[in-house]
Amino acid sequence: MNVAAATDHDPVLLAILQRQLDHISLQMGTIMTRTARSPIFSQSHDFSCFLSNASGETVAQADGLPIHSGSGGFAVRAVLRDFAGRIEDEDVFILSDPYVAGGNHLPDWTLIRPVFVDGELVGFCSNRAHQSDIGGGAAGTYNAAATEIFHEGIRLPVLKLVEKGELRDDLWRMLLLNSRCPDLMEGDLGAMLGSTRIGANRMAEVISQYGVNRGSAYLRALLDYGERRMRQAIAELPDGTWEGFDISDTDCFQSVDVETHVKVTIRGDEITFDFTGTSPQIKGFKNSGIANTHSAVYCSLSSFLHPDIPRNEGVYRCVKIIAPEGTIVNALPPAPMTMNTVFPAIDIMNACWGALAQADPDRACAGWGKAVYGISAGKKPSGGVFVLYHWHGSSGGGAVNGRDGFSTTSHQMTLGGMCIPNVETYEQSYPLRIHRCQMRLDAGGAGQYRGGTGVDYVAEVLVGGEHLLRSEGSRKPTGGGVNGGLWGAKGSLRAFDLTTGEEFNCPQYGVQQVKPFRLVIESSAGGGWGHPHKRDPDAVLRDVRDELVSVQAALNIYGVGISEDRRSVVSTAAREQK
Repeated sequence: MNVAAATDHDPVLLAILQRQLDHISLQMGTIMTRTARSPIFSQSHDFSCFLSNASGETVAQADGLPIHSGSGGFAVRAVLRDFAGRIEDEDVFILSDPYVAGGNHLPDWTLIRPVFVDGELVGFCSNRAHQSDIGGGAAGTYNAAATEIFHEGIRLPVLKLVEKGELRDDLWRMLLLNSRCPDLMEGDLGAMLGSTRIGANRMAEVISQYGVNRGSAYLRALLDYGERRMRQAIAELPDGTWEGFDISDTDCFQSVDVETHVKVTIRGDEITFDFTGTSPQIKGFKNSGIANTHSAVYCSLSSFLHPDIPRNEGVYRCVKIIAPEGTIVNALPPAPMTMNTVFPAIDIMNACWGALAQADPDRACAGWGKAVYGISAGKKPSGGVFVLYHWHGSSGGGAVNGRDGFSTTSHQMTLGGMCIPNVETYEQSYPLRIHRCQMRLDAGGAGQYRGGTGVDYVAEVLVGGEHLLRSEGSRKPTGGGVNGGLWGAKGSLRAFDLTTGEEFNCPQYGVQQVKPFRLVIESSAGGGWGHPHKRDPDAVLRDVRDELVSVQAALNIYGVGISEDRRSVVSTAAREQK
């Protein structure tokens, strides 16, 4: 067993340092939510803050979304590569491109601020945040008609946005000029700059307490500790090889099977994820770059194993990823990939979870329902452009051993890290009226632990404009059950002209010009964990009383008879009869 040797560093100081760095990340996130201008940040939290050492390895990522920060090291190392010998105190770098800059998809702009102590580079503070609009062929950037990355908005290699404390006005103006929402972007970039400044100052203070050399050594020790913990966790799993897969049914233009296939091999304290056999890159914007694929694999593995394993990049030293070039998990230019942080990231996670579940069924994670909602954009009554994400139509999460799936939450690869905004606040922020947002009945995958139900969502967009469709979960169930649990229900999306009542054609993916319209969504539901007959009868009764499970389903699927007044369990005989 090749477990990294223990170090001579004080374990108490190591634990304190990790907590201090994690707190800095959380503090950066608080600053961002309180100062950003876009609801996508202040309400939904579609951003991530992380800290790195001087070599670009992530040492803390306590605030944000796993799909963002899991690939953060690629971005910081791109800065070190492109600006070797030219990184100065008070510089700030910006980047986004997945091909040349370690980005995941173009809307996620990463601001990276170096941290200096006594003139020595000791680390970096970064904020990766999904911008409201970066140009391209559709407002909000999710251009389902894209067939090349050039259709998806401005591409940012590693650039200096701030040089020795001086903002580059020329670059700033260029960035704002390429957005339909320059007012939002200006405020949001300011919030990102502020969060990284506070983070860098705090990180410098912490390292100064140790001294540059000792502090840098302790940062390396944190990574070594993470490696030891992950190797120990992998070594607890049986040696062997298992295969998993997930299949999308569209390339965004036509019905076609697109398979993500992985072979997971465990040998001692090392693990390999081999995606050989995965489908070639596709015409549509659901291709993944190598950084995004690494992030999705890390997300699946970390969520499968012990929750107290550190979240730093040392953890993944014992993880090998084989992603053949030219496939959907390692696409070559100029393949479009704006959708990649959602799909194929979720497909990668499902394939990995499916293989890992065979190694340790008790830790299996049921699938989450895939998205069935879109983005509306148009002119504000006061001028300017709004970009409205219909987050309230989000799907249900998959169940795990010991817990039901989230009833409604953001995409699977956020693992619940993104928030569903308050309905009333959303109506004040956008020309929107929400009539219904309630949990679905008999939709969550039945099981010992039930899958998340998803929601029935009805809303009216009160002005015309553009509507971007992204309905991966509308043709078939997508939230897979595990260990005898059932699949969650599929979703649906319909839209109607507000004036005439005429129903619009709603393909799975597309960009449509619309008049004011009514949107009706049944979001897809998560899968169940374990056989339904093992569910606590009192939990079934509670679900019936909460109108998440019908009396008929309680009897026919869970084997639990409910009294006519729905106040008590009257029989579990049906369980013995089957």
